[in-house]
Amino acid sequence: MKYIVNGKIVLPDGILENSALAFEDKIVGITHIEDIPQNAEIIDANGGFVAPGLVDIHIHGYLGEDTSDGIADGIEKIANGIMKNGVTSWCPTTMTVSMDQIKSALDVVRSLKAKSKDWDGAEILGVNLEGPFINPKKKGAQAEEYIKVPDAKFVIDNADIISLATMAPEMEGGVEAIAEICQNCEVKVSIGHTDASFEETLAGIDAGATHITHLFNAQTGLLHRNPGVVGAALLRDVSTELICDTFHIHKGLFELIGKVKGDKFVLITDCTRAGGMPDGEYTLGGQKIIVNGIECLLEDGTIAGSVLKLNNAVKNVCDNTDMPLWAVVKAASLNPAKAIGADDCKGSLEAGKDADIIITDDDFNIVKTIIGGKIKYES
Repeated sequence: MKYIVNGKIVLPDGILENSALAFEDKIVGITHIEDIPQNAEIIDANGGFVAPGLVDIHIHGYLGEDTSDGIADGIEKIANGIMKNGVTSWCPTTMTVSMDQIKSALDVVRSLKAKSKDWDGAEILGVNLEGPFINPKKKGAQAEEYIKVPDAKFVIDNADIISLATMAPEMEGGVEAIAEICQNCEVKVSIGHTDASFEETLAGIDAGATHITHLFNAQTGLLHRNPGVVGAALLRDVSTELICDTFHIHKGLFELIGKVKGDKFVLITDCTRAGGMPDGEYTLGGQKIIVNGIECLLEDGTIAGSVLKLNNAVKNVCDNTDMPLWAVVKAASLNPAKAIGADDCKGSLEAGKDADIIITDDDFNIVKTIIGGKIKYES
């Protein structure tokens, strides 16, 4: 048994001090310091936060690699890199590229999923299929020539590896495809890259969609006579992503969305292959992107993903809101795990769950990353 002491333990509803976290490959529980047996293995948190490993369910790439490339070594490199940002599990996210490329990426991730439980990196939970079943009017940085009409059969046939799939409900057969997916497999459907009206979005949600892809970005906004996708997302009980890099979304909205969505507030990175790399030119879905600081843009100025780290998203929200740290951490751990149905084993420090743990300093810089009870990274 291992024990983490001298830390502020981040729970789903608060922060606990003067206690120890006991774990093996699973979380055993929280105990009093005086109950730790002699000769036990002790990890000193040095007064930092002891939090659940972060869960990034929307991330395309990192360190020059991209999920859509379909290269096994590249996906493993991403997993290793984001682990150093406190991410202990993730959904490799595809783009609107050719169907052959998407199928290849799915096959590669499928071959890596079981292996990822033991490698030196964040564990793969399943693929986030962002595209090609979207609306060209709201394609954002997605390649229009590869956009397809909604295809429920493709998603269902690959339900063993897809955790989340983005759909535009207003496209021909969109609502029907959402319903077919939700009735025939465990894949969660997200509404995104969509020109849907408020009513069309509600129809998609009523058909079974439970998630919204990067709120505000590449969708219809909130207007007083046309509430759009944003209005429907805020009204209904759907989990809702936000890219809190202070560029995609004005920081003044962080607290508003956090308070309105509560346990359905989900922090993501939407990170590209440019994440963790110097400023310069990169590609996303075969298109050139230009990175300058926190900005990732296509040549025409369209926002094209991010270079955000998930621990920095947590810090950005904490720095710009009155939300307690435990609630913000929950938005980057338990809430995303719940959104894809992985909260039985991920997302919090509850007994019986996988021992995916991070230790951070007071600025939420990562000091240690523990996955499956093993220390995988130390700063």
